[in-house]
Amino acid sequence: MAAAKSISSRIAGFYKRTLAKRLDVVADSGLLSAASRAWLQAGGGLDSVTADRMSENVIGCQGLPLGVGLNFRINHRDYLIPMAVEEPSVIAAASNAARLVRVSGGFSGTADAPVMTTQVQFDDVPEADTAPARVEAARADILAAGNRAIPSMVARGGGCVDLETRVLDRDEGLVVVHIYVDVGDAMGANLVDSVAEAVAPVLAELVGGQIGLRILSNMPLRRMVRVSGQVSADAIGGAELAAGIVRASRFAERDPLRAATHNKGIMNGVDAVALALGQDWRAIEAGAHAFAAIEGRYRPLATWAHTDDGSGIIGTLHMPLAVATVGGATRVHPGVQACFELLNLSDGGGARELAVVMATVGLASNLAALKALAGEGIQRGHMRLHRRRLEDEAQVARVEHGGGGGDE
Repeated sequence: MAAAKSISSRIAGFYKRTLAKRLDVVADSGLLSAASRAWLQAGGGLDSVTADRMSENVIGCQGLPLGVGLNFRINHRDYLIPMAVEEPSVIAAASNAARLVRVSGGFSGTADAPVMTTQVQFDDVPEADTAPARVEAARADILAAGNRAIPSMVARGGGCVDLETRVLDRDEGLVVVHIYVDVGDAMGANLVDSVAEAVAPVLAELVGGQIGLRILSNMPLRRMVRVSGQVSADAIGGAELAAGIVRASRFAERDPLRAATHNKGIMNGVDAVALALGQDWRAIEAGAHAFAAIEGRYRPLATWAHTDDGSGIIGTLHMPLAVATVGGATRVHPGVQACFELLNLSDGGGARELAVVMATVGLASNLAALKALAGEGIQRGHMRLHRRRLEDEAQVARVEHGGGGGDE
């Protein structure tokens, strides 16, 4: 990966320009290759041959609007963030929230090493209580067996790094062994599934019982991301609105019904970036919501509190996030390739940097939603954009029925 270019994500009046002019502005940053610019200029879309290679029973392609999240400054770097989403206001709201946080220096974040979890299940294990000790005694051999199944990943510096045994039900002899695998810049599902298949016979000799499932977990607790952002009360719209955001956050902490919608707003941002960049958004969603309930009660992934000096508010988000900069759609989809060019990840940043970026967009989306809810209400902005959509639908109807239509 080439060294990242220095750009500014603060582009005033971007939304006021025509689509063609917006593309010109983005292309002038120097981030897009000629092929990617041409692909976007042609309106995007996937050719049928590529689509047929990517999925099954293909009859066509379904498009989504692709936009750019602006104003994001993360760990002292600016990003233009591609977002694919059909819901009005998601991109505008996240960009506006990023502008507010930018005044206080921007967002900061860290991501754990890309360690995925794979599980090997055993039923009817005799003397289940002693299974963990038996597995631990053969730790080196088990990890070596797993590494032999993924030699290319081991050669790139990854591979099996740890294991853990859990007795889920002593009476039924239900035991599960976790193998933890560093998957580098991959999402890692296929890699860790190969590891699980490879180590299962080795574990069976130690544990006994009947081999059950051998599959990754989509709640990778050793692949967490943490981001935070601060905004002054003056920037947010005053001390009263800042306090309202904190109260709204506290509501989500105490009520799982509210927390579900609170987290949906976070995933508006995360999923939009995931779709633009060809990530497994279903796995991301599963991990996020499972983690939200890990303590036995569904809780918010992000919370907001007053800063120590009382001058503003600070938000923090903590969630598992398995993403990739290699493999999958990143290899074959020209739109995904164009979006990675636009995102302009730093040299060596890879999947960990991408995780921080995606989580940051989630936190910005959360701030935007809470600001609207605590202030004018969520519907005003939504309905303004909804009316624009209805006007567009009416325009299409007039054209379809021979009524003509003016130039935009």
